Amino acid sequence: MPTPLDPTRPVRWGILGAGGIAAVVGADIAASPDSTVVAVGARDAGRARVLADSLGAPRSYGSYAELVADTDVDVVYIATTHAQHHEHALLAIEAGKHVLVEKAFTLTAWEAREVVEAASARDVFCMEAMWMRANPLVRRGLEIAASGAIGRVIGVTAEHGQRFPFDPAHRLFDLAAGGGALLDLGVYSATFAWIFLGAPDGVATTGELSPTGSDSTTVMQWSYADGRFAHAWCTTESATPCTALVAGTAGTLSFGTPFYRPDTLVVRTAAGSETLVDELGGNGYGPQVAEVERCLRLGLAESPLVPLGDTVAIMALLDGARSAVGVRYPADNRGVN
Repeated sequence: MPTPLDPTRPVRWGILGAGGIAAVVGADIAASPDSTVVAVGARDAGRARVLADSLGAPRSYGSYAELVADTDVDVVYIATTHAQHHEHALLAIEAGKHVLVEKAFTLTAWEAREVVEAASARDVFCMEAMWMRANPLVRRGLEIAASGAIGRVIGVTAEHGQRFPFDPAHRLFDLAAGGGALLDLGVYSATFAWIFLGAPDGVATTGELSPTGSDSTTVMQWSYADGRFAHAWCTTESATPCTALVAGTAGTLSFGTPFYRPDTLVVRTAAGSETLVDELGGNGYGPQVAEVERCLRLGLAESPLVPLGDTVAIMALLDGARSAVGVRYPADNRGVN
């Protein structure tokens, strides 16, 4: 098990990458009273310095190797593109750093297994940055469903659509960068269905490809031996409401826009309806940051909110969905999924 961090000092973060998501999540890390950003590393030293300055970090580096070698860094937030997560997570883990790896965790399930196994071998904490699983309204919805208040859960629907006009230079259409709706958007829909229903017994997948061979739309219909079902889909062709519904025999849970950071949760039963409202500040990543802090203070190898077994299993499910639609990444030529 990892050695618990000293509770008398802030958790010290290094941010690997200087893109948009690094800035947004980094702002919530810097805002936490129990964390501090001590360094940013990027291939472009100038961009690293700009982000470091905005987050109050004293150091920046023009290489990832320098960042993970910084002895003051406790945990590295991997904020590069999907196709780089495997390499960069292994780089940080080999340096003995704890890691929070942005979703999608990796490109493939075999890459995910390698990262998880490396973290275990090095005795460091590892977590997928699936911030939805730490969101208070999502967690409250899980508690309500588990309590039986809406009866037996029989079905889940989750849709995630954002409009991205086709551009072969954009990462969402670049196979080498892990492009496609599924890993960028559909990972939320799949994870949402998973946390309420668990692993499906069957998956039927359809979709459409962009001119570069990435998936522009992927639609998954999950089936269960006991009759439960899930309908999880994603698209880059339309800006959809991004809502989700959990249906039970005695009521429903409706998650407002966007369901992965819902603005509302409406609980409907025979007794009436109740609306719970999002009260999170910042960019919404605070609960995820707090969970990493909690786990590191306790010396945990993984978060019970975002178990690594789920991360790997969901990646395997997405592998199957990609295959069904006809999307292949260069990484599919390595390893066995």
